[in-house]
Amino acid sequence: MTVTPLPPVAVPAGDLSVWPASTEERPHGRLSVGGVPLDELAESHGTPVYVLDEAEVRARCRTYRDAFPGADVHYAAKAFLCRALAHWVEEEGLGLDVCSAGELELAVTTGFPPERILLHGNAKSPEDLRAALRLGVGRIVIDSPAEIARIAAAVGPGERQRVVLRVTPGISAGGHAKIRTGSDDQKFGLSLRDGHAQHAITRVLGQPRLRLTGLHCHLGSQITDVKPYLVAVRRLVGLMARTRDAHGVVLSELDLGGGHGIAYRPGDPALDLTALARRVRSELAESCAGAGLPVPRLIVEPGRAVTGPAGVVVYRVLAVKATPERFFVAVDGGMSDNPRPALYGVRYAPRLIGRRSDAEARRATVVGRHCEAGDVLAEDVPLPADVHPGDLLAVPAAGAYHLSMASTYNLVGRPPVVAVAAGTSRLLVRRETQADLRARDVGL
Repeated sequence: MTVTPLPPVAVPAGDLSVWPASTEERPHGRLSVGGVPLDELAESHGTPVYVLDEAEVRARCRTYRDAFPGADVHYAAKAFLCRALAHWVEEEGLGLDVCSAGELELAVTTGFPPERILLHGNAKSPEDLRAALRLGVGRIVIDSPAEIARIAAAVGPGERQRVVLRVTPGISAGGHAKIRTGSDDQKFGLSLRDGHAQHAITRVLGQPRLRLTGLHCHLGSQITDVKPYLVAVRRLVGLMARTRDAHGVVLSELDLGGGHGIAYRPGDPALDLTALARRVRSELAESCAGAGLPVPRLIVEPGRAVTGPAGVVVYRVLAVKATPERFFVAVDGGMSDNPRPALYGVRYAPRLIGRRSDAEARRATVVGRHCEAGDVLAEDVPLPADVHPGDLLAVPAAGAYHLSMASTYNLVGRPPVVAVAAGTSRLLVRRETQADLRARDVGL
């Protein structure tokens, strides 16, 4: 059989637009982040390894705080959370939103002020609610009618818990069908269209142990257009006006959630934060003026947009295989440390690091080590034709929804997280070892 070679493809030279701002090209194909060469981190910590740029995280927190003066910015912990990150976020003046007792306990035991924390979840467990009330979270987001009585019953005598109501405003937005959460007929929130949201407001206001402070919505994830947020503002302000007219209650908070999209590859669209902040504030002021309402305090919940661009993951190549149709490059990680390509078809831009190659580029499919045909990390990406086992590949925009969604599939331990800043590095989360995995297996 005659094998037809795959055609060469151009590689954009020096395009670091989706890498942390501190990324620098060094001689001999080396790349550094936060002043630390990535190949040195791979040698000292092994691979795969997540690298998080502390300065980038902090800068993005400050950018949000500056873009939304007078608003509350809550970092969405589901994107990625560890003790150091909770500390950075708190120091930069942001709040936190969490989705479980586990995220909540980690944050509070790190020293994060519980009054600056919101608890989310469409199906909160009894443990989640007990932890929230015991630790004194600032707000609980009510996501379903069943939660109203459950939360009220759990609040102690003489106490009142601040709550906000999650509304589904009937808006479809997001990068993939599986991460669109603002449309009707899905598991989150109470529908604005069918009257469930209005009915829930009446029920909450009838609970003396609950204090309804505002409305919440989350339209989806990886949204790159401002317009859906403006529509959400108009619809939720309309519901606030109806609440005032029906109950004489003026709600003081409006939480627009997060879902702010980032670029994963050069040229990808990303949400314009400056335009978002300016147009949302303007729309909110105009809508409230038209309804005769005071402007509520705005809350936004970025997650991916804070940590995603600040993270890089480094892999080592284990095998290379060419077929008539594809050029496969297999690495020592995969869907256990990044399930997003398999779940949502996310496309990344891996790059050879640690050595210089003058070979022409070939279109490659970067695959993982797991026993699944869908274990693909990147498709149709340019890599040098001479890539070989032992080489290092680095993938940018890896700071969100990698470790937080990682698994131990095939009993492969989860990678470590290393922070870099001003030329130094430190371990934040250690690698999960085989001993860790065996320790959980207690039955014979």
